[in-house]
Amino acid sequence: MAEKNLDFDTVIDRTHTNSLKYDFAVQRGKPKDVLPLWVADMDFQVSSYIQEALSGNVAHGIFGYSEVEGSYFEAVAGWMSRHYGWNVEETWLVKTPGIVFALAQAVRAFTEPGDAVLLQQPVYYPFSQVIRDNGRKIVDNTLVQGEDGRYRIDFTDFEEKIRSCKVKLFFLCNPHNPVGRVWTKEELLRLGDICERYGVIVVSDEIHADFVFEGSHQVLAGLEESYRKFVVTCTAPSKTFNLAGLQVSNIFIPDDALRRKFEQAVGASGYSQLNTMGLVACEAAYRHGEEWYEAVKAYIRENLAYAQHFLEEQIPQVKAVEPEGTYLLWVDFRSLGLSRRELEDLIVKKAGLWLDSGDIFGAAGRGFERINVACPRSVLSEALERLARAVRECVK
Repeated sequence: MAEKNLDFDTVIDRTHTNSLKYDFAVQRGKPKDVLPLWVADMDFQVSSYIQEALSGNVAHGIFGYSEVEGSYFEAVAGWMSRHYGWNVEETWLVKTPGIVFALAQAVRAFTEPGDAVLLQQPVYYPFSQVIRDNGRKIVDNTLVQGEDGRYRIDFTDFEEKIRSCKVKLFFLCNPHNPVGRVWTKEELLRLGDICERYGVIVVSDEIHADFVFEGSHQVLAGLEESYRKFVVTCTAPSKTFNLAGLQVSNIFIPDDALRRKFEQAVGASGYSQLNTMGLVACEAAYRHGEEWYEAVKAYIRENLAYAQHFLEEQIPQVKAVEPEGTYLLWVDFRSLGLSRRELEDLIVKKAGLWLDSGDIFGAAGRGFERINVACPRSVLSEALERLARAVRECVK
């Protein structure tokens, strides 16, 4: 059987499909005809192998409580081994309906109300939400942007915050959403050693690991054997294979004591078996999705290059941060000198776009916008042309 869904140029109408990205603009305060490049899912059909696996399950016609047998783990473990040289054990695996769910359970499992949890803003906004909503204290080791636009970690501040705030838990985002950094082995070892020294548990969100364009993805828990005692690794097929709506994530926790605490928190939430379709899709993706993945990764890389070139040539006032990973472009609008309200007006009303405002990623994101480029080239081109016209009008 050959892969059939390798056409990423055709625009597929996603309206009237209950798509969060396309069907809920008005409910979220946006014009009905806004062009959405915000939430991180793709506008591409999934691998035909995944479609066929799901169709076979539907044809059976019974959707009772489901679990997985050894073939599921073999598929997941095979992917981790082939792509990252990381050999996982089946006992480490805890399946959850999403990584944000897992983050919330980690907060409950490993900290008490009032405890400090460290993150690195600007960062994926649910990190802050699950900390705050569970009555914990957010401590921010703000990433530092150099003159070259590249973000770096302030390690002195990182260690000082851990020490002075008595940090219990650290949320690492690698590759980093939204700034696109792929942390190097040296950076991760420095982070890991500091956390080990102070007894900080690390939850490493590695959901974007399959989209690395510069360098290579390093699994934190795989760098040192001692890291297994305090690192929780969060993975999922959802970004890689466009399966977000099927709600399945694979969380690896090598340490028995940490895993028991995490499983207890998951159990206390009332959750048990995952979505049957999510399990089917995940196994099919990791077992048969390689060709589709390589093709979509190449297409997205070209989209990123296209967008960067367009911005440089057509909107030089707007600067895109060079992305090392993810299919999300982090764009700096600060040179326009606009207030938050004025920038929102430029993006939404004048350009007719729905992007993710940098404000939601923390104070360090103010003046930025996040653009999802996982869409047909014609859609990306239209969005950038709209943006160019709006900016030109703004700077007249």
